Amino acid sequence: MNKVRIGIIGIGAMGSNHAESLVTDKIAHAELTAVCDISGERLEWAKKKFGEQVKRFHNVDDFFNSNAFDAVMIVTPHYDHPSLAIRALQAGYHTLIEKPAGVYTKAVREMNEVAKKSGKVFGIMYNQRTNPLYRKVKDLMDSGELGELKRTVWIITNWYRPQSYYDSGGWRATWSGEGGGVLLNQDPHQLDLWQWICGMPKRVRAFMDFGKYHDIEVEDDVTAYIEYDNGATGVFITSTGEAPGTNRLEVTGDKGKIVIEDGKLTFWRLRVSERVFNREFKGGFGSPECWKCDIPIEGDNTQHVGIIENWTNAIRNGAELIAPGIEGIDGLTISNAMHLSAWTDRWVDIPLDEDLFFEQLTKRIEQSTFQKKQNEVGTLDVSGTH
Repeated sequence: MNKVRIGIIGIGAMGSNHAESLVTDKIAHAELTAVCDISGERLEWAKKKFGEQVKRFHNVDDFFNSNAFDAVMIVTPHYDHPSLAIRALQAGYHTLIEKPAGVYTKAVREMNEVAKKSGKVFGIMYNQRTNPLYRKVKDLMDSGELGELKRTVWIITNWYRPQSYYDSGGWRATWSGEGGGVLLNQDPHQLDLWQWICGMPKRVRAFMDFGKYHDIEVEDDVTAYIEYDNGATGVFITSTGEAPGTNRLEVTGDKGKIVIEDGKLTFWRLRVSERVFNREFKGGFGSPECWKCDIPIEGDNTQHVGIIENWTNAIRNGAELIAPGIEGIDGLTISNAMHLSAWTDRWVDIPLDEDLFFEQLTKRIEQSTFQKKQNEVGTLDVSGTH
């Protein structure tokens, strides 16, 4: 295959950015051949922007039946990601979905089963996995350089949003429109990176405020505590109501500590493991010798373009995916567990009770202010608006 022909469903804010990357040849060996959106206005924009060489579809059935592409990018509202991915995969198309993988893991699990049976290349837009800072932390963890995980803390509060942001669309920050707040809109990348680097926790206890800083239905302030199988613990703090905000990831192992903040990685490396020092030191007060190390960071942060190019390379020549689509369920599992813990005011084990989560979510959807407009949000690119 010389060039992968790509069709995009949803050409709102993020979808149009992906489309322009394709038509301006930012992705090697890939071309945009079709777009689909229920908004006539967006299709007219595509006609003016891309000309007649890019086919336009108002109807999803016509889009999938057209054979105008080899692969599909799904850039639509959160709830639609699993159902559209299933259709694309069953129709024989390689598929790339925007984050999050969906709103609830029950639907995402079904999507993953279809993907495994399809034989097609299935990816997810976890573009932060291309960031060399996080790739280096994962490398240090996987190589054993940091030792056994003891504690991890991520404070990610630089998501400040004013009320006018939420007022700009009736679907925003509603249970039926987005399915969640800061965890589902702003934080999918961080939740993915957290588990990608540190692994999945075994249980979660979360505390949330819904509409604490804004006139919205969903969460805008979260503090969650997690535990891992080996006894390590973690804390995740996030909000859209703090200014100035913080983005700081700290990972501590028995051989030292890593901190990422302000675009910089710092590694405090212990000369001997803390656990070994604890057992062998006999001097009363004391601590292991510690070196502050500057870790070289190599590679470019290719972001969305990097994920799309990697996906097309996987289609063309079997390259290993940076972000396999089936891994989208992991970060969403943590998010769902946090919501369920806050809703039920108790610890939630992972794997979580997916039926109970869906039951609790359904109650909130039924009470949502966005019921009557839910079928119209296809004109809006919720998943890419952050």
